[in-house]
Amino acid sequence: MKKVLNNFEKYLYIWVFICMLIGILFSQYLPGLSVFLNSWQIGNVSVPIGICLFLMMYPALLNFQIKEVKKLIIAPKPILLTLLSNWIIAPIVTVILANIFLKGHDQLIVALVLLGSSPCTAMVIVWGSLAKGNQEQNVITTSINTLTIMFLYAPVVVLLTGIQGITLDKYALLISVLVFIGLPLVIGYISKKLLVANKGSRWFETRYRPIVGKITIIALLTTLIVLFTLNGDVLLKNPGEMLRVSTPLLLGFIIVVAINIFITKLFKLKYKEAIISVIIGSSSHFEIAIATAITLFGLGSQAALGTTMGLFWEVPIMLGLVYLGKFLHKKAFWNG
Repeated sequence: MKKVLNNFEKYLYIWVFICMLIGILFSQYLPGLSVFLNSWQIGNVSVPIGICLFLMMYPALLNFQIKEVKKLIIAPKPILLTLLSNWIIAPIVTVILANIFLKGHDQLIVALVLLGSSPCTAMVIVWGSLAKGNQEQNVITTSINTLTIMFLYAPVVVLLTGIQGITLDKYALLISVLVFIGLPLVIGYISKKLLVANKGSRWFETRYRPIVGKITIIALLTTLIVLFTLNGDVLLKNPGEMLRVSTPLLLGFIIVVAINIFITKLFKLKYKEAIISVIIGSSSHFEIAIATAITLFGLGSQAALGTTMGLFWEVPIMLGLVYLGKFLHKKAFWNG
């Protein structure tokens, strides 16, 4: 497994940008594919995106364990700091920047709120592995995020948009959460119980999980192709909107990352705990944000454009954060 991760770390940025480019090329030279993918819906929920998100999240949600959450009592500091960033710092920073830079562009404001209010629950497992952080903490925090996003995501989004006079379809928002988060969580939990009961925990841990875990990387790259196939045309036709929404997105990342690095240093966390707190506290669940934007406003909307730009910037930024963390570690920045 270590060899696979090393290769992944070495070439991920190349595969990511290749898949983004493939999606954009598909949107331009195979426009019928975008129309077909967009037409494949059930109750305004995109089936292709749903399948991609399920394949990306299911392997990660196999890590979900109620008993892991109980370990919060043993070492609460790094996990509590992460939750503080996820549900207070990031949403507040996002809303402030959205109001400064996107006044009068309601759908772009909603896009930023959808991104800023969605703590990452899937890809942080990969980022944490690459950064060589505390993976037990990663699993615990991911488990907690999975639970909290089920109950907090829709209310927080409604609250932050409502105070700005922007109304959303609460029913569609709730459906997005249930389909894109709840469904893989339930299926992951049930399948794990059944497989362990029939095959044993050793088989599950040594055979099934490693094989299924490889799906996450393939699903991520496939998701990039699908999302940029769907939204590539609107991105290219709206360069001004891309620049407009990119400013608060990039500033938001910089500010939140800086705050998280400062907080982990202030509370004297060691590297393995600090880097996981920074990664999870600074990332967003761009998959559900994009899916929700498309569900609420449709393909080609400004909201879809805004959330897709969040994806465009987040993947390379998270990769850069992995390398920044390793650099700071070498400089003994986090010495506990």
